[in-house]
Amino acid sequence: MAGRQEIGFLGTGIMGFQMARRLAEAGHGVRAWNRSPEKAERLAPFGVRIAASPDEAVRDAHVAICMLSSGPVCDAVLLGPDGAVGAMRPGSVLVVMSSIPVETARGQAEAAAARGLGYVDAPVSGGEKGASEGTLAIMAGGDEADFERVRAVLEVMGRPTRVGPAGTGELAKLVNQVIVASTVAVVAEAVLLAERGGADPAKLREALLGGFADSTILKLHAPRMIARDFRPGGPSKYQLKDTRTAMELAAGLGLELPVARLVDGLFADLVAHGDGELDHSAVIREIRRRNGLPLD
Repeated sequence: MAGRQEIGFLGTGIMGFQMARRLAEAGHGVRAWNRSPEKAERLAPFGVRIAASPDEAVRDAHVAICMLSSGPVCDAVLLGPDGAVGAMRPGSVLVVMSSIPVETARGQAEAAAARGLGYVDAPVSGGEKGASEGTLAIMAGGDEADFERVRAVLEVMGRPTRVGPAGTGELAKLVNQVIVASTVAVVAEAVLLAERGGADPAKLREALLGGFADSTILKLHAPRMIARDFRPGGPSKYQLKDTRTAMELAAGLGLELPVARLVDGLFADLVAHGDGELDHSAVIREIRRRNGLPLD
């Protein structure tokens, strides 16, 4: 698919808002729907048309993009009674950019194929900043022909890479999330160790930049931890959703992932203590709790 496309966009939260905005600003025709209508209505100044239902959003689309919160929510919106898949025209492509289980993506691919639709699972990494700037890492699974048909649309939002058949995009995202969660947790421990050991955590971070300990998370999230700024870019409850899904997949494959399991437990406790809506960098709050230290 080349040139201007008609795009139905389902889910305009923190990430979806920025992604839909970029597509509209790139000249595509975008019709958006969100469960909370006011979140979709914010896109109207960018030329996005607002749909009253998922099926209305995708009915005339060449590409339908789903950026909803979880596998069950995606299935309900896409495959439930009056679901979006039933309204899509044959020959169009469904792109699910949500983080969902591998088997859920494969089931959606089968349902799409039965309707004469293409399917690509294409979860992302890069947070709100990456969504705003169009620099997301986009991990795609699906038939190569379907991927090529939507590549130009995906490139507006970031850097797409086809990993393999349907479901492998979600597998890649789980791998990504295991790395991210583990790195966020160990950076939090490092910030706390620096603080309690008498160093200036901000200066210590500066000293590490460019060395082997450097990372995007050290650059972006260590300052948030130091400033106690936990406004959500990636809410902790979603980080937990992904690590929990990764643990279930690993168990099904007969794998023991000891570090990932410890980190999963850390995020589970963070959410259980009421911090699920905070950014995942707030994991430092859970580490402070375990050490009997004040949170603020």
